[in-house]
Amino acid sequence: MNFNEKVYSLLKKIPKSKVSTYKEVARALNTEAYRAVGNALNKNKHPKTYPCYKIINSNGNLGGYSKGLKLKIKKLRKDGIEIKNNKIYLKKYFFKLKKAKA
Repeated sequence: MNFNEKVYSLLKKIPKSKVSTYKEVARALNTEAYRAVGNALNKNKHPKTYPCYKIINSNGNLGGYSKGLKLKIKKLRKDGIEIKNNKIYLKKYFFKLKKAKA
């Protein structure tokens, strides 16, 4: 399994009404390659299978989305996640990922 596939497999573990961060995905993969995580998400060809819209910045900012920020906000709100001033309250919605097996 390559790096991108490992990132995608973690996305499927984030439950509805929860989000995680680029940093958290990297941590779960035993790396500090946050930008590589973002690059993998940008290349996601199956966003319905691998919900990359659930990944945000560590400070609660929404970050990017290859399909556009308006669609990311729409999907997050559909999941029941509150967004105020383009930020998500991580203490309420953050999902901690388990470390991936090597």
